Amino acid sequence: MSSDVVGLIALVVLLLINAYFVGAEFAVISARRSQIEPRAEQGSAAARTTLWAMEHATLMLATTQLGITVCSLLILNVSEPAIHHLLEIPLSAIGLPESVIDVAGFVITLALVTFLHVVFGEMVPKNLSFSVPDRAALLLAPPLVFIGRLVKPIIFALNWAANGFVKLFGVEPKDEATSAYTLEEVASIVRQSAEAGTLADEGGRISAALEFTAKTVAALVVPREQVVALPAGAAPADVQQLVASRGFSRYLITDPAGDLTGYVHLKDVLDLEDPKHAHAPVPADRIRPLIRVPQDSEAEDALRAMRSHSSHVALATSAALGTEPAGGTVTGVIFLEDVIEELVGQIEDTTNAG
Repeated sequence: MSSDVVGLIALVVLLLINAYFVGAEFAVISARRSQIEPRAEQGSAAARTTLWAMEHATLMLATTQLGITVCSLLILNVSEPAIHHLLEIPLSAIGLPESVIDVAGFVITLALVTFLHVVFGEMVPKNLSFSVPDRAALLLAPPLVFIGRLVKPIIFALNWAANGFVKLFGVEPKDEATSAYTLEEVASIVRQSAEAGTLADEGGRISAALEFTAKTVAALVVPREQVVALPAGAAPADVQQLVASRGFSRYLITDPAGDLTGYVHLKDVLDLEDPKHAHAPVPADRIRPLIRVPQDSEAEDALRAMRSHSSHVALATSAALGTEPAGGTVTGVIFLEDVIEELVGQIEDTTNAG
C-alpha cells in the first residue's frame, strides 16, 4: 500500500511539473515585450530574466519540450502500477476474471491518467498563461532560464538538431519571439479594437498617426506663390503690421532676387519697438535659417529634421536634407504646424499661409 501512495504522490508531482513547463512555454511566447521592458528598466531582476527568455525563445521552448516529454513518459510508468493495483480490489469484487481485470485495469488507468494529464497538466496551465501572459512570464520564466542553463548541453544538442531540420525546408530559425508589428498589423489591431469597443479613437488621432507614416512632404507643401513673405530689408514694424493684418506669427524673408532665405518670428522683433530700431532692417542674427527637405521624403522624416534643427519652417526641394543654399529647385514651403496637424488635428493660429 505504501508503494501505491508513493505512486499517487509521484503522479501529482509529475502533473504539477508538467503543468509548470506547459505554462512557462505559453507564457514566454505570448507575453508582451512592451509590458516587460518597463519593469526591467525599473530594476526588476525577474523582468530582465524574462526578457532574456523571450530573446532566446527557441532555447526556452526546447527546455519546456524536454521537461514535458520526460514528465509525460514518467507519468504513466509511475502511476500505472499504483492505480492498477488499487483497481484490482473493486474489479475483483464484481467477479471479473484475472485476465479481464488486467486489461480493464490498464484501460481505466490509461483513460484516467490521460484525462488528468490533458486537463490539469496541459489545458489548465495553458489557459492560465494565455489569460495573464505577462504575470505568468514574470513568475515562470526565471526558473525556466535556470533549468535551461542546467541542461544547456542537452538543449543545445536538441536545438541544433531541430534547427537543422527546419533549414531543410528553407526556413531560417529564429531565436527570439516576434514582438514587433508591421504598420498594417497595427492598423488592423486598432480597427478591430475600436469595433470591439475596447479602444476609443476619439477624433481619429490614432488612425491619423498610422496614416501619417505613409504621407510624404509633397502632400503638405504650400506652393511658393501662396506664401506671404517680406522683402529683403524689411523692418520690425513691417513684421508687426503684417502680423496685425494676417494674424500669423512667422513670415518668410526673401533676398533681392526674390528667393526665400529665412524666416522671422514675431517674438524675434518684439524688443525692437523703439523708433531707433522699428524702421531699420531686421538684424541678420534675428532671421532664422531655412532647412531643406526632399519633397518625396516621408513626412515623419521632415518632422524629425525640423525638430532636430528647431525649425518651424522648411523649404521643400528635390535635394537631400541640409541647410546649404544649393540643392535643387524649391517647390514650396512646409510648416511645422501643418505636419503636426496631420497627427493631432487642426491647430489654431498656424502659419500655413504666411
